Amino acid sequence: MSGARCRTLYPFSGERHGQGLRFAAGELITLLQVPDGGWWEGEKEDGLRGWFPASYVQLLEKPGMVPPPPGEESQTVILPPGWQSYLSPQGRRYYVNTTTNETTWERPSSSPGIPASPGPHRSSLPPTVNGYHASGTPAHPPETAHMSVRKSTVDSQNLGSSSPGKKQSKESTITINCVTFPHPDTMPEQQLLKPTEWSYCDYFWADKKDSQGNGNVAGFELLLQKQLKGKQMQKEMSEFIRERIKIEEEYAKNLAKLSQNSLAAQEEGSLGEAWAQVKKSLADEAEVHLKFSAKLHSEVEKPLMNFRENFKKDLKKCDHHIADLRKQLASRYASVEKARKALTERQRDLEMKTQQLEIKLSNKTEEDIKKARRKSTQAGDDLMRCVDLYNQAQSKWFEEMVTTTLELERLEVERVEMIRQHLCQYTQLRHETDMFNQSTVEPVDQLLRKVDPAKDRELWVREHKTGNIRPVDMEI
Repeated sequence: MSGARCRTLYPFSGERHGQGLRFAAGELITLLQVPDGGWWEGEKEDGLRGWFPASYVQLLEKPGMVPPPPGEESQTVILPPGWQSYLSPQGRRYYVNTTTNETTWERPSSSPGIPASPGPHRSSLPPTVNGYHASGTPAHPPETAHMSVRKSTVDSQNLGSSSPGKKQSKESTITINCVTFPHPDTMPEQQLLKPTEWSYCDYFWADKKDSQGNGNVAGFELLLQKQLKGKQMQKEMSEFIRERIKIEEEYAKNLAKLSQNSLAAQEEGSLGEAWAQVKKSLADEAEVHLKFSAKLHSEVEKPLMNFRENFKKDLKKCDHHIADLRKQLASRYASVEKARKALTERQRDLEMKTQQLEIKLSNKTEEDIKKARRKSTQAGDDLMRCVDLYNQAQSKWFEEMVTTTLELERLEVERVEMIRQHLCQYTQLRHETDMFNQSTVEPVDQLLRKVDPAKDRELWVREHKTGNIRPVDMEI
């Protein structure tokens, strides 16, 4: 896939990699390396090179194929006068009327006098947002139109109008615990970051009710609870191995004690040799089990506990990091709502003073209108600033959620693989112990096969005989 090109879907700061490539959404990158593991190396058009998460980009259909930049349409497609086409951050084309700021997913009809056909994804962005004019710059796609507020001069004919930006926000997004998500009706097919697998980074964004139905539990919290359960299981496995070590040590101690027992120590001959070897084999077996228990401690139990401690630190770091981002996001959301409420109040005040001017209640009313207009504009500025800060916080939360959930996947795989390897080490040590135990019994088997009562009797007689002349009857 090296040499292919891709377009970035989301901004990336590059801080999560030692040679990270920083980019914004919508940039083109030429791929240099695409190894397994979720990180690719690429080069931007300005010559900068670096690594980035593969889930942050979308491959183009063919190498070298570049989608038309915003505002450019294929030469084979003719748009009506005043219409331009753009690409959303998800790579989907939408159309904007530069005169009315009308936005639609469907390509407008080129027939004069026939408006674009309405559709379920079509949305209209009026020239005023939150009580003051939007700029003449191209509108955002329908999913993100409510997230941008632009200040311009105030149109006195629209000073009392309701806030169409709010209506657009309600139609195109939903908010769950201060986090905005595209509404299913406006984005039914949101692209997965890792479509070929059931990855943590795709399925734990929203919150859900807890088991008692009393409150909400963040999706990331569910992931964290699963990892904490794995940490607890690893601790219990270590305790299990520790008990196994105690049993081995106690068994070895009893075997060594038994090998020193003096019972039947006076047995002689080949049977006596075999019996002595039985007792010696117990001492050898005790040593084997002591070595087995020592290896279990150093090669299985201790690594499991050390890994668990590091795993615990990593989880704590991830927990605090995402929790801080969620708190910041909630704070930004509260600021947006406060600024939106303040803007509404300023609009209402401006509308009231404008009505007073129309009926000419006093000469002071015009000055009050100017003052109210300044306050309304200032409230609009505050709302724009709060929305921008919220968007920055949500973008950071999105980036860190993707990075952290992928890190949790890596940690979980590492934990399972680590446990598997050390359980394999346990079975290997057990096989070695059995082999050594067998080696301690083999001499006993050999000696038992050599037990020969007749030979033993011959040897004993030769050593202890007192004479071979038998007694006879006495004669008179």
